[in-house]
Amino acid sequence: MFYEFWIGARYAGLARGGRGAKRKDRFVSFIAASSMTGIALGVAALIVVLSVMNGFQTQVRDRMLSVLPHIELYVQDQSHQEVLSHWQSLADKAKQNNEVVGTAPFVAGQAMLVRGDRLNGVQIRGIDPALEHEVSELADQMVLNQLDSLQEGEFGLILGLQLAQAMGVREGDAVMLMAPQGSISPAGFSPRMRQFKVVGLYSSGHYEYDSTLAFIHYQDAARVFRDSGNSGVRLRIQDMQQAPSVAQQLRLALPWGVYVSDWTQNNRTWFAAVQTEKRMMFLILTLIVAVAAFNLLSSLVMAVKDKRSDIAILRTLGATPRSIGLIFLVQGALIGVLGTLIGVSLGALVAYNIDVIVPFIEGLTGREFLPQQIYFINQLPSNPSVSDMAVIGVTSLVLSLLATLYPSWRASKLQPAQVLRHD
Repeated sequence: MFYEFWIGARYAGLARGGRGAKRKDRFVSFIAASSMTGIALGVAALIVVLSVMNGFQTQVRDRMLSVLPHIELYVQDQSHQEVLSHWQSLADKAKQNNEVVGTAPFVAGQAMLVRGDRLNGVQIRGIDPALEHEVSELADQMVLNQLDSLQEGEFGLILGLQLAQAMGVREGDAVMLMAPQGSISPAGFSPRMRQFKVVGLYSSGHYEYDSTLAFIHYQDAARVFRDSGNSGVRLRIQDMQQAPSVAQQLRLALPWGVYVSDWTQNNRTWFAAVQTEKRMMFLILTLIVAVAAFNLLSSLVMAVKDKRSDIAILRTLGATPRSIGLIFLVQGALIGVLGTLIGVSLGALVAYNIDVIVPFIEGLTGREFLPQQIYFINQLPSNPSVSDMAVIGVTSLVLSLLATLYPSWRASKLQPAQVLRHD
């Protein structure tokens, strides 16, 4: 086994022979190095891309849930005032589940905000400023004033930073809120309108919510929307990943007529699209590793052809076909293993330091990698997964070992008499 390994390592460029042998093996070592480089680059690219996609999904999810609740309980076909008068009893029943750690009332609806000639469609969330910290991180995201600026009956409004900039409003400015519910008169349909005053600004870092979500006091929201929108209780649980199972438990425990929705349901389309994109990117980038493995196969076939005389001499000295095949199997395996290890190391190095690398490249090129209006976040995130690295590494090793089988078999079948006769 020792001489097979030594010769295979020398053909892979990892062991040194004599001076003449070194010149003779230069071409074989070059194609071995190119195969190793191809595998390393493919593995590294796959790790970096999947790490970025994991980070993107995690960042958007966390910023989304910093504003939105984990679970919502709401009652339809009842007025908001009736629901809000009994919200505490509904919250107490929900708290019987040990996973629930926070509750707060809410009123939700859609409206239009008008400021001069600017009109923006927004989602309105009526909240209790004193309890909102139990179900979201909105209090920590305030960049102007605090949540207690919302006082019942004063019709104050907290806007996202992006929405405030789009409408050109500041603290103390008045905006007109138009609710979809209105009245019909001989003059036509008249939407319900109410003037609100901007009393605060927040920034969650999620562009979609910072540009479309506004908060008012839940009692003011109940007066404005009346019979439109939803009202109920927002819940926060210990582990956000358990939201679907906790929601199912609450559906069975709560009275009939109480609707339960969790964050995975409310954002199902987005998360499904990200998961599908991640799978497709894995398949597409795995083709890069497959191409590198095919390059390894081609290089081994060329090595077998180049080493026909060596194979014939070894056979005449007593080497068995199994030993000849093992030599090239060792060569291919070493190239695949080292290429995979280099690729995993390089990919992990880039993935764990992408927060430094990307700003450096953006500074050199003067271009932004992630326009916030498109990707919701303005920094390229990375969340390397050890399990993803393990799957990528094993996939690369399997493809590399498969690529060595045919050339090793061909080398073991060479007949020394025929080779020496032609040489």
